[in-house]
Amino acid sequence: MDVLTAMDLLKKKGFKYTDKRRDLLQLFSDEKRYLSAKEVQDALKENYPGLSFDTIYRNLSTFSELDILEETELEGEKKFRFTCPTKEHHHHLICLKCGKTKEVNACPMENVATDLSDFQVTGHKFEIYGVCQVCVN
Repeated sequence: MDVLTAMDLLKKKGFKYTDKRRDLLQLFSDEKRYLSAKEVQDALKENYPGLSFDTIYRNLSTFSELDILEETELEGEKKFRFTCPTKEHHHHLICLKCGKTKEVNACPMENVATDLSDFQVTGHKFEIYGVCQVCVN
């Protein structure tokens, strides 16, 4: 996902173009990592001092519903990042210090030994947490 594609999708879905939305999306494009609503608010407060946490969170939720952003929960807090451009099934390594991610092209569901015949699986999410090399050093 990129800013222009995201803004076009918002327009097609009936949302107004605003500089705040564009700048919020640009932040995710620049950061390339998971961000919390508080981190977004802190990053945008200089240009938008009156921007409320509720407004940010509402926009993040909308972006997530439209698959512009993907979300995860780290340390009890929802965090967001641009949806991966990769359309193939994959999972992520996530750095707990900086939020950077790395794609994992293997899927543990292929190795699930449990009999799932009495359960209809509709999806799954697999994330590996740790600390990236940059944050270790």
